[in-house]
Amino acid sequence: MNVRSSSLAAAFAMASATFASAQQAPIYSAGALKPHQQLAREIYKELIEIHTGVSTGNVTPAAVAMAARFRTAGVPDSDIFVGGPRPDKHNVVARIRGRNSGRKPVILLAHIDVVEALKADWSADLDPFVFTERDGYYYGRGTADDKAMASIFVANAFRLKQEGYVPDRDIIIALTADEESGPANGVDWLLKNHPGLVDGALVINEGGGGTLRNGKPLFNTVQATEKITTNLTLRVTNKGGHSSVPRADNAIYSLALALGKVSAYQFPIKLNDVTRLFFSRTAEQEEPAMGRAMKALVANPGDQSAVSVVTADPRYNSMLRTTCVATGLSGGHATNALPQLAEANINCRIYPDETAQQVRDALAKTIGDSVVEVLVRTQRPPSPPSPLLPEVMQPVERITRELFGNIPVIPVMSTGATDSRFFRQQGVPAFGVSGLFLDPSVDARAHGRDERMRIQSYYEGQEFLYRLTKALTQAGVP
Repeated sequence: MNVRSSSLAAAFAMASATFASAQQAPIYSAGALKPHQQLAREIYKELIEIHTGVSTGNVTPAAVAMAARFRTAGVPDSDIFVGGPRPDKHNVVARIRGRNSGRKPVILLAHIDVVEALKADWSADLDPFVFTERDGYYYGRGTADDKAMASIFVANAFRLKQEGYVPDRDIIIALTADEESGPANGVDWLLKNHPGLVDGALVINEGGGGTLRNGKPLFNTVQATEKITTNLTLRVTNKGGHSSVPRADNAIYSLALALGKVSAYQFPIKLNDVTRLFFSRTAEQEEPAMGRAMKALVANPGDQSAVSVVTADPRYNSMLRTTCVATGLSGGHATNALPQLAEANINCRIYPDETAQQVRDALAKTIGDSVVEVLVRTQRPPSPPSPLLPEVMQPVERITRELFGNIPVIPVMSTGATDSRFFRQQGVPAFGVSGLFLDPSVDARAHGRDERMRIQSYYEGQEFLYRLTKALTQAGVP
C-alpha cells in the first residue's frame, strides 16, 4: 500500500469510527436534554396541562397554543389554520412548504383531545392534568394517547426550520379534536369542510409503536388496519308494578341473565393478511411456548391447544376475534317500583370483514330470549387496510435498526380505533407508526389510571419521527 493509499485508509477509518460513534451515541441522557429535546418537553408539558377532555374540556386553547408555536418556529400565518365546528372544538393545521416537485404532501396526524380523567381516580400524589416527572416516566392524561406524538411533531417542526430543511414535498401537521368518540371529530370535519388542507399522499398517525421486554426493544409495529367500533344496546322492558309484589319477569334480572351469556360468549377465531403476518413474525420474538403456539395457530386456526395458549394473553386474544364487552348499565325508575326498563351498552370491536348486524345476530342467538332486544346503537363504517408501501416500510425498517438494533418491524391490526380510518375510506394510505416503545405488561395505561410515558422512549420516539419525516420528504430516499 502506498503512502497516499495508507493516508486515505486511515482517514476513512477515522471517519467510519466517528460515524459509528455518532450512531451509537445515546439519543437520551437523563438530566442532559439537548435543546430540541428540552423544547419538546416544554411543548409536551403545555399540552398535558391544557384540559382537553372530550366532554368536560376544551380543545381550542390547545389548538391556539400550538398555532403560536408554529408561528414561533417560522411557519407563516398563511400556512396555519385554526378552526372547527364549535368554539371548543378547534383543530390546527400547519404546512411546511417544500419544493414544487409534484409530489403530494405527507400528513403528520395526532389528536389533542383526551379521554376524561378524574383526580380522585388517580393515585393520590398524581393529577391527570399536571405534567409530572418521576422515576423515569412522564405522567399525565394524554402522555401516551396522543399528546406525545402531537408535541413531537410540533418540536420537530422547529428543528426542521432551524436547520433550513426544505422538503421535496410539503409536510402537513394536523392536530385535531374529538378522536376519542366526541361529537365533532376533527379529521372528519376537515375532510368534509376543508379538504385542501389535508390533501396528502399518505398519513403517519398513532396506532403502532414498539414493544419492550425486560427493558429491551423486542419489535416495532406499523398499524395498517384496525377493528371497527360498534355499540349495541341490550334492552328489556315490561309493565313494572309495585315492589311489594315481585314478579318473575323482572327487567333487571332478565338483563342480568343476558349479560352473563354475553360475558361467556367467544366469537370465532379469525385471521386476515395483516394479523397472519403479525403472528408469524411475532412468533420469532416470543417466548418459545408462545412462539410455537402462534406458528401452529397461523398454520391451523382450528388448533384449539394453540388457540388456548395465544388467547390467554388479552392483547393477542383481541387481535384474533371480534370482542364485545359491557361498558354501561341502567335500569329502574324508583326504589319502590319494579323496573320497567333495564339497558346495557355493549361495546364491540369488530373484525374488519364483519358487520354490526352479523355481530348483533350472533349475540341475539347466544342470549336466546325474545324478551331481550339487541339493538345496533352506533356503527362506524369499515375502512380498507393500507398497502404496505415500500416508500414507508423501507425507511421505518432502516431507522428502527439505526435506533433500536436488529429487531423486526411487524405490521399490526389495531384493536382500538384511530382517525386513520377517515383517510383510508378515501383511499389515502395511513400508517400507525411512532417509534415510541413501551412494555405492555406495565405501561399500557392509556384511557386509564396513572397514564404515563417512559422518558427514554419519548425522546427516542422524537428522533425516530424526525428521521422518518425527513426520509419521507426527500427525493429518492427509501
